[in-house]
Amino acid sequence: MAKYKLEYIWIDGYDPVPNLRSKTRVVECAGFPSLADVPMWGFDGSSTRQAEGKSSNCLLRPVAVYPDAARENGVLVLAEVLSPDGSPHFSNARATIQDDPEAWFGFEQEYFLLKDGRPLGFPRDGYPEPQGKYYAGVGHALVGDIAREIVEEHLDLCLEAGLEHEGINAEVAKGQWEFQIFGKGGKNAADQLWIARYLLMRLCEPYGVDVEWHCKPLQGDWNGSGMHTNFSTRHMRETGGREYFEALMAAFEKNRNEHIAVYGPDNHLRLTGLHETQSIDKFNYGVGNRGASIRVPSAFVSDGYRGYIEDRRPNSQGDPYKIASRILQTIATVPLR
Repeated sequence: MAKYKLEYIWIDGYDPVPNLRSKTRVVECAGFPSLADVPMWGFDGSSTRQAEGKSSNCLLRPVAVYPDAARENGVLVLAEVLSPDGSPHFSNARATIQDDPEAWFGFEQEYFLLKDGRPLGFPRDGYPEPQGKYYAGVGHALVGDIAREIVEEHLDLCLEAGLEHEGINAEVAKGQWEFQIFGKGGKNAADQLWIARYLLMRLCEPYGVDVEWHCKPLQGDWNGSGMHTNFSTRHMRETGGREYFEALMAAFEKNRNEHIAVYGPDNHLRLTGLHETQSIDKFNYGVGNRGASIRVPSAFVSDGYRGYIEDRRPNSQGDPYKIASRILQTIATVPLR
């Protein structure tokens, strides 16, 4: 029997931006633990804004396990938070998803890497050259110190954990990067994104680097950070059609406020109509239009309005559980044609 280090990872009760929390439990197991092998656990909810001190017990129910390549016999245990009676906790956005395993999601997570409060590659005083060369940039002058090392190591950790990590690239602003996560089903995709976020934040600790998830950490003529959300259902992939697509877009427009409400805080700072965004108070869609609320790939149209589309409004601090849940709710209002 080997001893395994189970790192329980959960989302706390801070609002509007929850934080990741984790703690380790050591258990004996004959082999790599399956989800069924991982026990429920508890934590002090009064320290995470999830309970009062006079009744502070909260429960952690494991929902997914992944290998942790950074630790010997390490296991990443994603857990959702339950109240003491076993019901979903008020902070448990995962429990709100009316899931569809045939709904596919792809999250494009943008972020900044900061050292001593400044993006990697920024001079000590002032600013670097204006953005233009940094997107998918190559070379120290464009990438800066240690950034490439961090994002490459993060990619390896995600792949070794079995995440459906689909790629990385330097983004438009200096010190800004992106990774992409795919999943079948809203819960599955969001689970993986939270684990990928956790791995990146933990990886950056020994580098003395912070991950900045805020959607607009740099004011002025710099791109903000989004979490563009690509999605499709089986009906969209196999049947589609222009009539159904237009009805779907009408539903997204009708529910514009409900989407914006869960697409991440401070989005008004990012969705200005500039820097490849549509204004927060407007809704539109367009083929290949990166300044639209919904970008429609040209291949989607040429294939008879079938495939996936991209909602460009979610921001980098958004909770993927809430984003997937809202998208699925809106899709469910549109009759199949």
